[in-house]
Amino acid sequence: MILTFFSQLSSDLILLRHIVLAAGKFKRQEGKNMRADRTLFHKLTLLVALLMLFSLVFTEPGMGQNKLVMAIQPTLSSDEMLKKAQPLEKFIKDELGGKTAVQIYIPTSYAAVVESLRFGHAHIAFMSAWPAQLAVQLGGAEVALAEVRRVMQGDKPVDSTSYSSYWVVQPSSPYKNLKSLKGKSVCFSSPISTSGYVAPMGRMAELNLIQVGKGKEGDPKTFFKEVVFGGGYSQCWQALKQGQVDVTIIAGDVPEKLYKEVLASTRIIEQQGPIPSHAVVVSKELKEPLRSQAIGAIAKLGEPEHQALMRSFISSIFVGFKPTTAAEHLGALNNYLKLVGLKYTERL
Repeated sequence: MILTFFSQLSSDLILLRHIVLAAGKFKRQEGKNMRADRTLFHKLTLLVALLMLFSLVFTEPGMGQNKLVMAIQPTLSSDEMLKKAQPLEKFIKDELGGKTAVQIYIPTSYAAVVESLRFGHAHIAFMSAWPAQLAVQLGGAEVALAEVRRVMQGDKPVDSTSYSSYWVVQPSSPYKNLKSLKGKSVCFSSPISTSGYVAPMGRMAELNLIQVGKGKEGDPKTFFKEVVFGGGYSQCWQALKQGQVDVTIIAGDVPEKLYKEVLASTRIIEQQGPIPSHAVVVSKELKEPLRSQAIGAIAKLGEPEHQALMRSFISSIFVGFKPTTAAEHLGALNNYLKLVGLKYTERL
């Protein structure tokens, strides 16, 4: 109401300003004194500026937002993902009443997502735990939902927003615990994996197997003689199976077939967790009421009739979403990062 009134008043005054200018031109042609007109003109200009500022201050939150941009981590080529994104875009748009444009954005890197959230170019992102932590820390974003997934805990599948990962060796291996592997070889899945590197390194720090100097990153080479980053859990499992390394890690959120194959053929010597699942991260630039509406629409993807939209596109082990906060969902990750001081380094 207030915004509409003052916007109209501003428009009327701008029109009056043009009338005064026109009148001034006419009077100049008549050779009359313009001082009074210039004074009136300046007063009207100032009044228009003040009223426009006033209208901005009293703008209702969320007004003017008629587009929702969602970022999703790339798992396939951008063209393939954008094609698969269409049913999800339609679902979210329909849940928002059909009047808000919805766009799926496939970034080239997590760094691009963090910057997009920071400046409001993307409003919502589906992110794994460590990038989500960066979006909160560096981009001022908020964690709204945690993904509930069908993960493996021990030898059983459970529906949870967290899981564990396990250090495994060959059944015939002489190594009984992590301490006995000093000077040996290890395969980590990726240097940016929460469950395959950050949490295992954090566990090593908890066991005092690595020491981290102030302002420095923990280095697994201070404990292991050889450190390999395999590029995935499957690749590291092959390296262990073929005797190329002495130990590796398997996580409870990998495909159940791979998880069971590894556990049936190895021996667990250590574990770490809880490790947070993926999260729905929201930019501070997404205002109400669209903010709550969008979060509510995404939460509905957990209903049985809609789960396939997530499973076929984003997460094959998706079950649903749980409302949460960054402090609640990312607390364990923050502790691991504090222990080992790791910095996120992404290779494009």
